Amino acid sequence: MGQLFAIGELLIDFIPLEKGSALKDVLTFERAAGGAPANVAAAVSRLGGNAAMLTKLGKDAFGDYLIEQLASAGVHTGFIQRTTEANTGLAFVSLQEDGERDFSFYRNPSSDLLLSEAEIEPTIFQTDDILHFGSVDLVESPMKQAHLKAIHSVERQGGLISFDPNVRLPLWTSPDECRKTIQAFIPTAHILKISEDELEFITGIPSSEKAIAALFKGNVKAVVYTRGKNGADLYLSPEEKYQSQGFNVEVQDTTGAGDAFVGGLLYQLLDKKATQENVTGLLRRNHHEIMQFANATGAITTMKKGAIPALPNQMDVQRFIQQESNEGMITDV
Repeated sequence: MGQLFAIGELLIDFIPLEKGSALKDVLTFERAAGGAPANVAAAVSRLGGNAAMLTKLGKDAFGDYLIEQLASAGVHTGFIQRTTEANTGLAFVSLQEDGERDFSFYRNPSSDLLLSEAEIEPTIFQTDDILHFGSVDLVESPMKQAHLKAIHSVERQGGLISFDPNVRLPLWTSPDECRKTIQAFIPTAHILKISEDELEFITGIPSSEKAIAALFKGNVKAVVYTRGKNGADLYLSPEEKYQSQGFNVEVQDTTGAGDAFVGGLLYQLLDKKATQENVTGLLRRNHHEIMQFANATGAITTMKKGAIPALPNQMDVQRFIQQESNEGMITDV
């Protein structure tokens, strides 16, 4: 099996101990390791895959904690750089009654944005590896250039590039800058995951079918359109679509659920030795198994608080799918 390399933010999520309060009204929080790329890396590792993180942390207690948490999840932390030039990033989260979130970020800049292209070593990447990234660390910074170097290095090796825009507008100077940056990076990816609440913002197209068709440009081979508890649609072209069912569970916290879904998806691709050359046929033949596994991984994660602490292992996912199947909750795609 190849290795997942996740590049981008690794930070502390401060999760409220109560739901239904605005962030300004929350009195108590508990800390948890967070950052979408880190969550994906941890998800892959928990499921039994090989995963490594590419980022930079402050030489502070929060940085120490994050390395410990990733390592305990099985993620390789040897490529993580440390710095005294900036502190480790923080994000405070408030939870609504339905588990949806509101964020407030503390980084101006945070240490992750200082990872430079000189700190990306191209020789670490192999043909059967996958590089995953989001948009949070694509703001103008050394980290943006580090992304470009990593993307080009993996592409040259024949590995896969996965992109989940994961829009967080408060981190950008303007919505237009966020949109234009995401649009510039979409053609670099082979696998693009996009949620229903991001699609029109990113493309500017109200029709979901036309918007998804517009995403097939550059290297894009597959678009995964997620619809929360309603499942996800896999597109291998604007005309070739495979639907998958979601799972109804008692939601405690949606933090990290989308990342867990992506982790489940990418774990399956690693396990099946996906490359640039074979990924389309592989997804076509195995779409039901792959998407069901990804949906289950995401659903399980919402049943606990936090992101990394809530991630399931492979046995958890298989047991969950079997239980849902026995209860008649699963239908064929």
